[in-house]
Amino acid sequence: MKTGIDNYSLYPLEFKPLDLMKWALANGAEGVSFSGLTMEEQKMLDRSYLNDLKGFAVSEDMYIEWGGAQHIPRNMTTWARQDIFDINENAAKQAETLGTRLIRSCSGGLMRWNRESPTTETLLKETAEALKAQKQMLMDHNVILAVETHFEFTTFEILRIFEICDAQPGEYLGICLDTMNLLTMLEDPVLATERVLPWVVSTHIKDGGILFSEDGAVTFTAETGMGIVDLRNIIKRLGSLSVEINLSIEDHGGDFFLPVFDPLFISKFPDLSVDELLRLLKHSRTIQKKFENGECSILDREEYPGVCEERIKGDIIALKRLVKEVL
Repeated sequence: MKTGIDNYSLYPLEFKPLDLMKWALANGAEGVSFSGLTMEEQKMLDRSYLNDLKGFAVSEDMYIEWGGAQHIPRNMTTWARQDIFDINENAAKQAETLGTRLIRSCSGGLMRWNRESPTTETLLKETAEALKAQKQMLMDHNVILAVETHFEFTTFEILRIFEICDAQPGEYLGICLDTMNLLTMLEDPVLATERVLPWVVSTHIKDGGILFSEDGAVTFTAETGMGIVDLRNIIKRLGSLSVEINLSIEDHGGDFFLPVFDPLFISKFPDLSVDELLRLLKHSRTIQKKFENGECSILDREEYPGVCEERIKGDIIALKRLVKEVL
């Protein structure tokens, strides 16, 4: 089980992919997950550059995971239908050249927060149809499209998509497990990990918290080991899989507001059980105590660029220590 970073963690430093690999190596990381690149970075990705990237990774025994894929066939701003086949095929070809089986997929949607968005059921149906039509293409390139546990679908809903697609673990669809995003989707990170465990093929290891107030709730990131995400338990479960899962740190600043006392908003989480809600409330009380003791705080997104490099260095050290203790 290797410990590395996701390129989004250091986006303010504007590293080119090869330079980021070198930074990772110099700072104790064992690989990089390139979950997404800017348009400028995409322009430089000819076969020669991809081969150089692969060559560096092989020579230093580092892993590379790729991204750039999407799973919801919609423009997430206008909600107009769009074909994502070519986008995903391009990502799959790049991953094949790099010798990696994984392409992370994220459509960047905040549907439940937007009253104008299509219903979740509509988007689930459309996503399943789009991904099922890509099965042969993805298998031809020997890649797995890893749907991130982002702000689009809960783990319950991702599993429904896989069922509609008649997919099997390790075939052409999988999950990129973002451990903190689960809180934003009102899921307990350990319970959610257990639900999707056979499908996990990549990770965004991210600590954080959830805090309830009279206005609603907020979720936020935290330095590795300083939040309430039970990374120790999650790593143990990931380590039980028959395939080796890389642990890629993703960190950033900011927080996310959840209007949990709005009946319309909360109705969009029909799978939320009383047990899971109680766990979230308990997490809130734990993080409140950490706040009071000065053990944890919310980092403004605007402040993150100034501290990201040192924060990621600390995250790498903390995560490697955790892995050593657990495994």
